[in-house]
Amino acid sequence: MRVLITGGAGFIGGHLADRFVREGFRVRILDSLEPRVHPHGRPNYLPARAEFVQGDVTDRSVLLCALQGVDIVSHQAAYQDYMPDFSRFLQVNAVATALLFELIIGQRLPVKKVIVASSQAVYGEGQYCCLDHGDFQPLPRSPGQLQRGNWEVSCPLCQGPVQALALEERWHNPYNQYAVSKLAQERTALGLGWLHGIPTVALRYSITQGRRQSLYNRYSGVCRIFCTRALQHLPLMLYEDGHQTRDFVHVDDVVEANMLVLEKEEANGQVFNVGSGCATTILEYARRVLGRIPSLAGIDISSQYRRGDNRHSVSSIDKLKRLGWKPKRGMDEILGDFLEWVESSGGIPASLPDPADEMRAAGVLLSATN
Repeated sequence: MRVLITGGAGFIGGHLADRFVREGFRVRILDSLEPRVHPHGRPNYLPARAEFVQGDVTDRSVLLCALQGVDIVSHQAAYQDYMPDFSRFLQVNAVATALLFELIIGQRLPVKKVIVASSQAVYGEGQYCCLDHGDFQPLPRSPGQLQRGNWEVSCPLCQGPVQALALEERWHNPYNQYAVSKLAQERTALGLGWLHGIPTVALRYSITQGRRQSLYNRYSGVCRIFCTRALQHLPLMLYEDGHQTRDFVHVDDVVEANMLVLEKEEANGQVFNVGSGCATTILEYARRVLGRIPSLAGIDISSQYRRGDNRHSVSSIDKLKRLGWKPKRGMDEILGDFLEWVESSGGIPASLPDPADEMRAAGVLLSATN
């Protein structure tokens, strides 16, 4: 069988390419090789046996060519950033997904299954519980609240403290441009797949980490940022107060989830969280990094914040576990694999982009007033 992996030169896509090749698939990769992610062009880790097509998923002729003879589509291509180029998110993440199905259906292509990479971001600020008023989905924290350095979500009725709940697939609450675009993507894919008889699955990834994370992509996450700063003996900059919680999952576990839903017919037409199910504060993460990379620069809790960030985001993984999957790798493997890969790649490049200045100039990174 032939599989098309869109975004197949990327972090997750490249690992999927390896796995599909090992499983005996004929692999075709479609990737635009975005310079800010791949400044040196096609990465050398892509399997030699994979066919490579350079092009953009928004390009009708390129995408149609890439779909020829394909049995499975692993749709990993995405636009991720913090910058306010709002239309680009919808164009790449949602409209290109609609184009994918438009071509499959319009050209009567014999695609047997589509797996779409969605995101935990669709939950927005998530789900919380107030002991007096029950469960609720909050609005994003207001600019005024964040400017005062009041970081926690509170009950909208009594303004009292609340408990963050594990994020369940039946909910969504997106507000920022990336979250909205990913929900639009998964709803488009699942809806068109159902209407036209194309088995389709959406996977909501938590923060995926491990070897091969781009050292240049400003969206590649806290693992890359903290480890590279520690290796350069620079302080680890924490936004807000460092007590926001996140859910980190190893890329190998994400690959396993993709392979499982490919095989399981009962997964068709559904969305699944793919995460660790464990809450980790950003402060704890920074301390783990410094436990591996001692640095005199230490930790700097800056009281800066990014517009659109969520306070707590930890996914429930019960639904995917019932299908037969569970994460097998934790934080130690994430950090160990990433640092081993950095060392094997020749270490930290002499010059790396610092996204903070760009985000400040764009009004994305702001500072609390107290």
